[in-house]
Amino acid sequence: MTVSFTCRTESTLPLERLFDLARSIDAHMDSQKGARERAVGGVTSGLIGEGEEVTWRARHFGLPITMTSRVTALEFPVRFVDEQVKGPFKSFRHVHEFEATSGGTVMTDRVRFTAPLGPLGRLVERLVLGRYLERLIVDRGHFLAVR
Repeated sequence: MTVSFTCRTESTLPLERLFDLARSIDAHMDSQKGARERAVGGVTSGLIGEGEEVTWRARHFGLPITMTSRVTALEFPVRFVDEQVKGPFKSFRHVHEFEATSGGTVMTDRVRFTAPLGPLGRLVERLVLGRYLERLIVDRGHFLAVR
């Protein structure tokens, strides 16, 4: 089974600023200090661009996790997509969309993933992983929105 969710974050930041913060390796690491997430391969600082990859190492649920993602589409400053190319998920896709508003920007995150391990993975998706990842994306959005 595939899990998907959408998170919307409102910010007073200008469109281009929030777009660049969302693709900033450094801002991502700052937002994920609790999981000790760090970039260890590919683009390890600055802004990631289309076709580029980053390998992350972190601890989630007390377990060490390594995941490599590639930016598969980028339309500055309104949309970019990153997808897992190697890591713990059977599939993982994150679409980031940005819309200017009269008060700043709305950032919409659309996440779709499938856990490995067949029936056991589907159970973990429903009971734990979906809510955990959604909370992580919501918290990251709020972190970026006030930078």
